[in-house]
Amino acid sequence: MVITLEGRLGSQHLLLSLLILTAWKAGSGQVRYSVPEEAKHGTFVGRIAQDLGLELAELVPRLFRLASKGHGDLLEVNLQNGILFVNSRIDREELCGRSAECSIHLEVIVDRPLQVFHVEVEVKDINDNAPVFHLKEQRVRISESRLPDSLFPLEGASDADVGSNSILTYKLSSSKYFALDVKTNSDDNTQIGLILRKSLDREEVPEHNLLLTATDEGKPELTGTVQVLVTVLDVNDNAPSFEQTEYEVRIFENLGNGTVVIRLNASDRDEGVNGEISYSFNSLVPATVGDQFRIDPNTGEIVTKGNLDFEKLNLYKIRVDATDKGHPPMAGHCTVVLRVLDINDNVPQIALTSLSLPIREDAQLGTVIALISVSDSDSGANGQVTCSLTPQVPFKLVSTFKNYYSLVLDSALDRESVANYALVVTARDGGSPSLSATASVSVEVADVNDNAPAFAQPEYTVFVKENNPPGCHIFTVSARDADAQENALVSYSLVERRVGERALSSYVSVHAESGKVYALQPLDHEELELLQFQVSARDAGVPPLGSNVTLQVFVLDENDNAPALLPLPGARGGGGARSEPVSRAVGAGHVVAKVRAVDADSGYNAWLSYELQPAAGGARSPFRVALYTGEISTTRALDEADAPRQRLLVLVKDHGEPALTATATVLLSLVESGQAPRPSSRVSAGGAGAGAGAGAALVDVNVYLIVAICAVSSLLVLTLLLSTALRCSAPPSEGACGPGKPTLVCSSAVGSWSHSQQRRQRVCSGEGPPKADLMAFSPSHPPCLVVGDMNEHQDLNDEHCTKVSLNFRN
Repeated sequence: MVITLEGRLGSQHLLLSLLILTAWKAGSGQVRYSVPEEAKHGTFVGRIAQDLGLELAELVPRLFRLASKGHGDLLEVNLQNGILFVNSRIDREELCGRSAECSIHLEVIVDRPLQVFHVEVEVKDINDNAPVFHLKEQRVRISESRLPDSLFPLEGASDADVGSNSILTYKLSSSKYFALDVKTNSDDNTQIGLILRKSLDREEVPEHNLLLTATDEGKPELTGTVQVLVTVLDVNDNAPSFEQTEYEVRIFENLGNGTVVIRLNASDRDEGVNGEISYSFNSLVPATVGDQFRIDPNTGEIVTKGNLDFEKLNLYKIRVDATDKGHPPMAGHCTVVLRVLDINDNVPQIALTSLSLPIREDAQLGTVIALISVSDSDSGANGQVTCSLTPQVPFKLVSTFKNYYSLVLDSALDRESVANYALVVTARDGGSPSLSATASVSVEVADVNDNAPAFAQPEYTVFVKENNPPGCHIFTVSARDADAQENALVSYSLVERRVGERALSSYVSVHAESGKVYALQPLDHEELELLQFQVSARDAGVPPLGSNVTLQVFVLDENDNAPALLPLPGARGGGGARSEPVSRAVGAGHVVAKVRAVDADSGYNAWLSYELQPAAGGARSPFRVALYTGEISTTRALDEADAPRQRLLVLVKDHGEPALTATATVLLSLVESGQAPRPSSRVSAGGAGAGAGAGAALVDVNVYLIVAICAVSSLLVLTLLLSTALRCSAPPSEGACGPGKPTLVCSSAVGSWSHSQQRRQRVCSGEGPPKADLMAFSPSHPPCLVVGDMNEHQDLNDEHCTKVSLNFRN
């Protein structure tokens, strides 16, 4: 008899208490125990030593031991008390699988004497395994055309436990489309399946997620679940559809080729080939659409083919078809309204019309010069054009109408200041960024005769040597006229005047075109020292304008007159011989006679000097002659050895180049002192009487004139030097220290000196009173030494005459 103690664990990990095991010894000597699976280490199994009839004290000496085929470590015996206990985890499903009976067979061996006992330990099942589905997800594919009550089998769960712990019940989550069908066969094999309760619509619900639960009957109950995914298979029962029947797209012109305009996205509620969509333009689409756009049949992208131009066409209506690939195919439709937006891609255009050119410089303000029209092919602000003008003076733009302007005169013109205006008209649109265009207008100002010919200076001073050849060019006048063409064509003429008893035109002439002034006849300084006249310059305008310039022509003296001896009373003999009585009693330095001579020239040419020629035979004469006065005086006291008749030859020479001379012969008669007349001033002056008085007066005047002229010349030179120093030290101003009035200073061996014969100078002018000028010349240089404002047209190298131009003004 085997006594089995059975117990139940009341909670998780509660072990079944062992029933009282009664060991009975039969012929076989077998002991039987039971233990629940998953018992903890140390769980009591049975008192094996006692049940086998072994003494506790004998266990060790007799070498008590357990032997088990493959399970020796699951159970162990405590040799101290002889109790069999659980040594390690026992898993019934691992030991026996799904077998109804599960036991561990032990062999107990003791020595001295050898005894073998068989022990069987039954492993009891507990509900430690939940139902398990082999698949994590069960997929069921059902066509949406299947009819209700159709059955679709499912795979059930399995439970590793045995007995009631492995009996399963199934439950399906709530669904209006599906129900669970469970059937148990005669061999206790359970089959489950889904029953279709309502027709499916894939377009409504393409998938159904169901939860299948399996529950065992163990205590406590354990459950297992599996996801059932029902996929509804499509049939081609839906046509493709667009979200909108009409799409409006706005794009800018000038998009590059291949630019995506819009991406259409049609949808088909079907799937697979039934839901695969191909896009295309409708056959009714005009050819212009096909020229500018193309559509991708797979993506539905409409892209540009050509360059869109707002100015050519700014609105396209494109009908698009979306067709699926079902059998038969179904199609959906939409319209794409494509509006091309303007960008500022057109430069304004400028047109100039009705040019009234050239414009007279006396044109009235507001005169219309040109009409300007502007245009821009763009629209909106891109096509709004404004015009501006540079430079603005003396013109302006006046808006007359939309995009029409007039170019008008805004201020007075002066062709002489600006003869041509380069105007730039700029047209700028209102785009961002703005575009602009320019047009150049060249406005030529037509001349009117508003400027008279003008000379560089109002008066010119010209110096001409006398005895010039007839027709000699003495000067060139030049007037400039700021006008143009015939208004600037200048002609010259003399302003006719009387010069003394003769007409001015008998002396000079002027070339009408070149302005060259010619002397028509030789000029004589002794007859005419200054010829003053005016030259008129007239332009060819209508009416003509003119101006005058004054020319002062100074006739410079040349040494063309030899000294002329003045006769003295009592002169005897020919050849100008003069006879004077001289007392032998006179002492040294006594003036015994005087040679008188004059020169018709002036300046150095009239400055006379006297020299005593050596006597014949080289004899030394007791007389001498003063260099500049012509007085003959004794060099020593006369004695008896001196010849009674002394013949003196006096050479009178001027300072011209070349010098001209005259010879005076003076005959001196040496008389005794009683016979000689009483010396007097009259004798010293050259004799008595009216004629002698006039000669003496002339000598005195010449002496005083020489002294006065030297003093005045020195004062003039000092004044000129002081004036020049003051001018150059003054602050710079117009004309200061610049080309000024010329100054002629001549020096000689005797210093700065001016000399002229005392006579009435003849100065002839076309108008006004006579003028007197001071001239000084150096005998060592040609008379025509010129400094000063020389007219650029005067030829100083004229081979026929020499001219000097100075500005002397009173």
